[in-house]
Amino acid sequence: MELHPGVFLSKVSVEGAEHWQSDPEVGGEAHVLCDADGVQAGLWRMRKTPEKPIPFTAATRETILVLEGSVRIEIAGGPTLELAPGDIASLPKGAETRWHVTAPFKELWVLA
Repeated sequence: MELHPGVFLSKVSVEGAEHWQSDPEVGGEAHVLCDADGVQAGLWRMRKTPEKPIPFTAATRETILVLEGSVRIEIAGGPTLELAPGDIASLPKGAETRWHVTAPFKELWVLA
């Protein structure tokens, strides 16, 4: 929620369908905190473990903080990351990835 021009506020524990929107690009649901000044940030969650890995290529650098669940991220031509709650990772623009998500999963993400 934008409280004042450029000032955004939310909670990690945000609930209610009105706060979450379907994420058609990768599945799951997104709660967008802000989309301003070239920065996007918010929460992303999966309530059920996907049957297949989720392919994702970020248009900008993506930094994530895992809040719940776990994820294995395979980076094409690079390492495989095993992340659990409290782990932080930052992936470069254009990194081709495959996400193996164990639900319930929730992350804080920043694209910049």
